[in-house]
Amino acid sequence: MINVAGLPYWRLSGFYFLFFITIGCFMPYWSLYLKSIGMTAEDIGILSAVVVATKIFSAFLWGWIVDHTGKRMQVIRYTSLLSMLSFSLVLFYQDFWSLFIILFMFSIFWSAALPQLDAATLSHLGKESDSYTVVRIWGSISFIIAVLALGQFFDRQPIDYLLPIIIFTMALVWIHSLFIPKMRAAREQSNGLTFKSILCKPHVITLMVVCFLVQASHGPYYTFFSIYLEDHGYSNSFIGTCWALGVFAEVIIYIFIHKVIGRFGLRKLMILTLICATARWLLIAFLVENILILLFAQCLHAATFGIYHAVAIQYIHREFKGAHQGRGQALYSSISFGAGLALGSLISGYLWDLIGAMQTFLFAATLSATGVIVAWIGLQAHESRPLH
Repeated sequence: MINVAGLPYWRLSGFYFLFFITIGCFMPYWSLYLKSIGMTAEDIGILSAVVVATKIFSAFLWGWIVDHTGKRMQVIRYTSLLSMLSFSLVLFYQDFWSLFIILFMFSIFWSAALPQLDAATLSHLGKESDSYTVVRIWGSISFIIAVLALGQFFDRQPIDYLLPIIIFTMALVWIHSLFIPKMRAAREQSNGLTFKSILCKPHVITLMVVCFLVQASHGPYYTFFSIYLEDHGYSNSFIGTCWALGVFAEVIIYIFIHKVIGRFGLRKLMILTLICATARWLLIAFLVENILILLFAQCLHAATFGIYHAVAIQYIHREFKGAHQGRGQALYSSISFGAGLALGSLISGYLWDLIGAMQTFLFAATLSATGVIVAWIGLQAHESRPLH
């Protein structure tokens, strides 16, 4: 347990737990639901992209509101409720444009909570920010539970049940948010720097480009991995197992990543992340029918998300301090999980039918390989800076 005075550990970790149960329901199975109602690969790519594309502006907008009002928990509560209410509209519509509008509206609210909870958690941890993953780990655990349970469930029941399940988990997220104590946004010193001056630092620009490339390379995976496995004859329970294995590897990394960061430094770990991502997409592209190789590729999620996210969060927390903290975390979310993932999902939707599934994952490998070069060159001079 983390020894930080005043840290509401179980309330914060409980929110991560419930939030990522919802992600565990949505991410692996939403594309299968869309396929079941007759959506094409292009449609699925666009509808997956719109969910994350709104983060490009909405996460940053919410971060700006929090930094200027200090009402972080109020924003999390209201947006959690509005997320549930807006997503509930999918129960009544199945045509492309209705779903597009509903998902656009829903994702504007859904994108608010996680960056602000990350900022609140890091603010509570203070100089022990390396231990962020010990709180965040509960989100990974709940994701595993969700994907395994639903994989078994959808082997016996129609995928249509996905919608009420997701709405129910969103309701739990909102209810739990009511029990987290109000926390004003951090007001510590920002070292006299403006937000723009921090953003214009060469190593910060490099970091944002790298984060963009990492998540763009994950676009085909998050959008089509379940369909890819289904097309190769794998069952829903096996698909759920694959997703769970990846996140289980992430959990293992989260347990000791704070020690690894201190030993190897942020730059080396970020480069390792990108190399592992490149290897992962190549293995999935060429050897999807080899179960052992496929499972090994899923274990690389420990690096391609686990190490990556822990390192990126530390970079952002170190650069964006005080009144810039909320916008810093939101900017990271906007560029990586927003712009990067949206572009990767959108392009993969077009490539899937145009050039094929294997080639789409080769596109992902090209993006992450480009990230290796960018990180190697642009983050080099910044490696020796202390973490705190």
